[in-house]
Amino acid sequence: MQFFAGRAAHRGSVGQLQSSASFSNKRVNRVLPALALWQGRSGHSGSVAANTAVPDVSQLGASWRTAADLDSVRQSLAARLATADVVTQPAQPGLSADWHPSQGWRLMPHHLSKEQLWQRIRHEAKADADAEPTLASFLYSSILGHSSFEKSLNFILANKLASPTLYSTQLVKIIEDCYYEDRAIVDAAMADMQAVLDRDPACDKYTQCLLYFKGYQAIQCQRIAHHLWGKGRKMLAVALQSRISEAFHVDIHPAATFGRGILLDHATGVVVGETAVVGDNVSMLHHVTLGGSGTGKGIRHPTIGHGVLLGAGVSVLGNVTVGCGAKVGAGSVVVSDLPCHSVAVGVPARIVKQTARAEPCQTMDQIEDFILDYVI
Repeated sequence: MQFFAGRAAHRGSVGQLQSSASFSNKRVNRVLPALALWQGRSGHSGSVAANTAVPDVSQLGASWRTAADLDSVRQSLAARLATADVVTQPAQPGLSADWHPSQGWRLMPHHLSKEQLWQRIRHEAKADADAEPTLASFLYSSILGHSSFEKSLNFILANKLASPTLYSTQLVKIIEDCYYEDRAIVDAAMADMQAVLDRDPACDKYTQCLLYFKGYQAIQCQRIAHHLWGKGRKMLAVALQSRISEAFHVDIHPAATFGRGILLDHATGVVVGETAVVGDNVSMLHHVTLGGSGTGKGIRHPTIGHGVLLGAGVSVLGNVTVGCGAKVGAGSVVVSDLPCHSVAVGVPARIVKQTARAEPCQTMDQIEDFILDYVI
């Protein structure tokens, strides 16, 4: 039976899928386990109730809103993965029931509360100021002079984005309002910071990430622009996108949606288009492109599942889906769907390996699995 009459033209909700007469029982049977994977994760803040309506993802670029933004990312990503021509990995007998990054983000035992995180950051800043007095004024104005994590982050981002015609005082107020309207932005910033500490061996402390890692700063600025875009303040959102590109050399459309636990390692040259959706716990290196194909108004950009690793220089083009836990080798060009927990490399990318439970975003290994056999 023919799949969609053009996937770009129709990416409906799971409820629509289950009622559509154009789907065979086999197709519906593939949709339901994927939804169950999301609905059955006990203790996961992003899980959804069985009767929760999944938003129409064809409207992502135009109607993204505030309070439930991150949960909507997870729901819409679940719907898109379920309707894509990618078979999600069901639970298998004998596998551990423990949480894996490819199942989405959740609070882990080693994660700090906001107050604990802020106290740790202040402690590190004081130690750095004592060890390097030249930085004392900088550390005080950026961290020690503020009363909370979000105020410190606000100050840092505003000064990074400021220009001769867009003042830091204006940006501080804009960012403050966004944090007040959607507290999930601050929660995502904390999750992203923990992801950097967990996955980047070059990052030794939280202050290092907060003050000096432009990939972290760029994604936090994009979350502000994304919030403004959803509130209908599109010209301001685009203005921020332009400043983010100039300041960080990272160009992410404000309508693009991101989950939590995102790592942009080095980040230079990262480009993400308007209708792209990126799940939780995704790691991508410099010069990654999530690009569009065509001139239509539907979904033109990729869907990246939870726990995916995109190596340096990877291009994922068009309305394709990279399944949860997949790994794409440096310099590869992806133009078709990749299954969950697969390893792909080449131009165009070809699958060279698929495992039951690979978690490449944790290992950050860009070499393993690409050379399967060779003769000297």
